Amino acid sequence: MNKTFLETIRAVDGEVFHISFHQERYESVLKKFGVQDVKNLEQFIKPPEIGLYRCRLTYDLSKAPHKIDVTYHEYKKRDISSLRLVYDDEIEYALKSTCRDRLDALYAQRGKCDDVLIVKNSLLTDTTIANIAFYDSNRWVTPALPLLKGTTRERLLREGKIFEADIAVKDLKKFSKIALMNAMVDFDIITQNTKDFFC
Repeated sequence: MNKTFLETIRAVDGEVFHISFHQERYESVLKKFGVQDVKNLEQFIKPPEIGLYRCRLTYDLSKAPHKIDVTYHEYKKRDISSLRLVYDDEIEYALKSTCRDRLDALYAQRGKCDDVLIVKNSLLTDTTIANIAFYDSNRWVTPALPLLKGTTRERLLREGKIFEADIAVKDLKKFSKIALMNAMVDFDIITQNTKDFFC
């Protein structure tokens, strides 16, 4: 079993964003594996002073004590203007593992779309790189059973800006807008109508 996990952290002009949520998720993974050697992630992150960067922090729990590695990548947002629904009832990605083979295989099914939206047990979950939310003319709703509970999703839930619900494929017609969420794009509202977004 792969025991190398990661956090993707946003940094702008040397400032690191929402590190407490990444720290919390990191500590939850350690707890799951019975690891008591908790490190302060912020001490390991020294991003460049100018520019927007994706800080890729990895840690391997197969070794004790575990080591933290951080690399910095200039961030260029991937344009997502269409999704294809793909179905996989067996996929598991509850921990942010470096092993993304199953996600990559589903992404390869996107055809002419920019990414896929994964359907598990008839319910919508995530794209391969982001949690998702839908606007129902009253509030933003995110799937209650995502593959991965992202840090931005968790923050917005706590702030009362989004709400959880089971969302089936047949429910898509109820929504007028779509937003993608992850640490790098924050809450990115897509302007197309929902019906035009899926290919």
